[in-house]
Amino acid sequence: MDICKHNLILGSASPRRKQLLEDAGFLCKTTPINAEESFPAHLQAQEIPLYLAHKKASNYPFPLKENDVLITADTVVWVKNTVLNKPENELEAKQMLQILSGKKHQVFTGVCLTSSKKQVSFYDETTVFFKTLTEQEIIFYIRKYQPFDKAGSYGAQDWMGLTSITRLEGSYFNVMGLPTHKLYEHLQQF
Repeated sequence: MDICKHNLILGSASPRRKQLLEDAGFLCKTTPINAEESFPAHLQAQEIPLYLAHKKASNYPFPLKENDVLITADTVVWVKNTVLNKPENELEAKQMLQILSGKKHQVFTGVCLTSSKKQVSFYDETTVFFKTLTEQEIIFYIRKYQPFDKAGSYGAQDWMGLTSITRLEGSYFNVMGLPTHKLYEHLQQF
């Protein structure tokens, strides 16, 4: 039995999102979308990844066929009313991890489902608690794991998550970049 009656297209180059979809039993093809990840400065918290997920969907370069559903998503880290996107360099990654050290923050993922007939979007929020990080741990992590493709400069599924996340409130998979439980529900209703 197929759990999804649609032809799913993941509009992302993220290996984590592709793996999460496959692990959830979804077959999909992957088409990276080239969309600049800028957003209006007035947007806050979940508004940012929702805006970016829509922006990615509108930049999909091919017409969608009748049974196609395009999945686009974006994840941001939100701490002290500030967004932490992907770091540009080692210094920015270090600064982000210093901000997160010993504190809690929110991870928001916005998802947009687009077909030839309609578009639905939703988001999920997870609160993440970090232990206090030493400068040595931060430098080790950045040099060994190169977290430059990750919001907030860390991956929940790699060394930083394994050693430094002390507690989560919400979906772990949302922190990885895709709230699979909500995606499943929305695809069933789509």
